[in-house]
Amino acid sequence: MKTIKFKYIYIAIAMAALGGSCSEDFVTINPEGKFDTSTYFSNEQQCYAALMGVYDPLRKNTGGFENLVAMLNAGSDDFYAGGGSATDGNGIQNFSTHSLTSISVPGSYWNDHYQGVSRANLLIEKLPAATMDNGARARFAAEAKALRALYYFNLVRLFKNIPLVLVPLNTQTIYDPEQVTPDVIYAQIEKDLKEAITALPNKVVPETEAGRLNKGAAQAILGKVLLFEGKKAEAATVLAEVNGTPGVENQYGNKLLDKFSDLWDTSKKFNAESLLEVSHTSAGNSDWTFWGTGKDEGNSLNVMVGPRGYVLTEGSTAPDLPSGWAFNVATQKLYNAMKDDPRFGATILDLKALKAAGQIDYIPAYQDTGYFLNKYLPRQSDVRTGGGNAELNYKQNSYIIRLADTYLMEAEALGSGDRAQKLLDAVRKRVGLGSIPVTLAAIKNERRMELAGEGHRFFDLVRWGDAPAALADRGFDAGTDEIFPIPYTELNGTKLKQNPNYQ
Repeated sequence: MKTIKFKYIYIAIAMAALGGSCSEDFVTINPEGKFDTSTYFSNEQQCYAALMGVYDPLRKNTGGFENLVAMLNAGSDDFYAGGGSATDGNGIQNFSTHSLTSISVPGSYWNDHYQGVSRANLLIEKLPAATMDNGARARFAAEAKALRALYYFNLVRLFKNIPLVLVPLNTQTIYDPEQVTPDVIYAQIEKDLKEAITALPNKVVPETEAGRLNKGAAQAILGKVLLFEGKKAEAATVLAEVNGTPGVENQYGNKLLDKFSDLWDTSKKFNAESLLEVSHTSAGNSDWTFWGTGKDEGNSLNVMVGPRGYVLTEGSTAPDLPSGWAFNVATQKLYNAMKDDPRFGATILDLKALKAAGQIDYIPAYQDTGYFLNKYLPRQSDVRTGGGNAELNYKQNSYIIRLADTYLMEAEALGSGDRAQKLLDAVRKRVGLGSIPVTLAAIKNERRMELAGEGHRFFDLVRWGDAPAALADRGFDAGTDEIFPIPYTELNGTKLKQNPNYQ
């Protein structure tokens, strides 16, 4: 674990990564003075600042070039890596063709998540001795445990064979961790989430706490974890607590938005459908000197998926887009599957058709299909006017989990019956579609249509056992490519062993 970055916590947990993980009010903390773990964490304000550091790695979802959504989209059957060329980002290109090696896999998918784990471990250890309100102490610990669980959930799905570290490491112990079996990791994830759920509030204060975990968000994560473990009955029970009556506001105030496209409106952050989302801001002054280091607060996926050289022709009524880098272009497979679905327009922008109609022009890039991910395409109205580089300061948030996702997961866990039918129907009704018989095939297709481009498809294919067939034309090797290789730098001088079939 040479480069696992636990050392960050000893430098400046509260200063290194404050900002962007939650609402701007939530992260406006300015701790002063030299950071020292032996004296810090002494009061509620310091522990709160440290908690922000635990939230910060959530930005891995859509922040930085090596973000989760762009990477996982590229490895699915619905999107290509795209970009400027076959070597534009070796990690994303190699995952798209399922040819990752321990050298080409970006180490940040390991490091950034373990950084979150280490920050959570340190806060959990220090909280008992802090002078603070006991209610706040319990809540902070619950948030840290839920976040640690989420980081481990990402790690075990990405790498499978990982170490379980639950205490802060130091220079004497940093090389000691050894891998444990996935069931041990999952048991700890469940334990952390169940303990967190008991102490988290039912609701947060939107004006100052938007983005912080509540009970429903933790239950949603737990339900998803249980579904991935194959514990369908348990998953259905937990997810029912989140979902409530299908189509009606749940006990935490969540409900499906009336209009699907509103989910991608940057003025509708932290909306009623959102259970947990990552906050980005255009006011972070992010620039190239620290982009991708965890300090930048913009949504990098926005510029990544934008078309290259995009221009409107005179009198055009097409969307006014800033140019981007042309990653995550949609496949013909997805276009064919979605073209008659009401969610198509909000999900995919067909530049091929707009160009043929003389509405726009753009520069076709690598693997161009003409189909761009509209959910995350930036608009000129979203371009920042302040400091930093404009392309690194987009403000659109991204969802880690939202209510339509939990509806479909509960329906899948149930498999059949009246409630499963109502859950499926509610998702379809929102976009004007009628009822169809609830089957696993119907639920799979609905997840594809509803969640396209949000980074869920690859993991869905793997857990369903559908990846070998769906990704056969992308070089997918069953028994190997379900997980990433462990980065070479993590094996050098440690007790870790490479995943099977990787060098």
